[in-house]
Amino acid sequence: QVQLVESGGGLVQAGGSLRLSCAASGRGFSSNAMGWFRQAPGKEREVVAAISWSGGSTTYADSVKGRFTISRDNAKNTVYLQMNSLKPEDTAVYYCAGAIVGWLSAPMKFDYWGQGIQVTVSS
Repeated sequence: QVQLVESGGGLVQAGGSLRLSCAASGRGFSSNAMGWFRQAPGKEREVVAAISWSGGSTTYADSVKGRFTISRDNAKNTVYLQMNSLKPEDTAVYYCAGAIVGWLSAPMKFDYWGQGIQVTVSS
């Protein structure tokens, strides 16, 4: 199993930026596909972005495309979510997740989850 810890959340004004980080412990991170999810109160958890083991393939929810960028640094066992042009609708708890496989597929199973971190975007 892999332990994931998110950081970098907080409160920002609409139009601002945040960068979330997800630090992974344990071996094998460099071979795992990773994803970011979010959940607003009273709503279902939704996928935001995902990235293949090498970073060569990425996918994004339509609602964040062009504003968010997922990346990874395998030497640091860390995956990032750069969030620009933030909107109030982006307010949610954001979760980092890891898959056993290294490539992206639809659907795919994420086996390891962080505890989540709050992102709040004010008007």
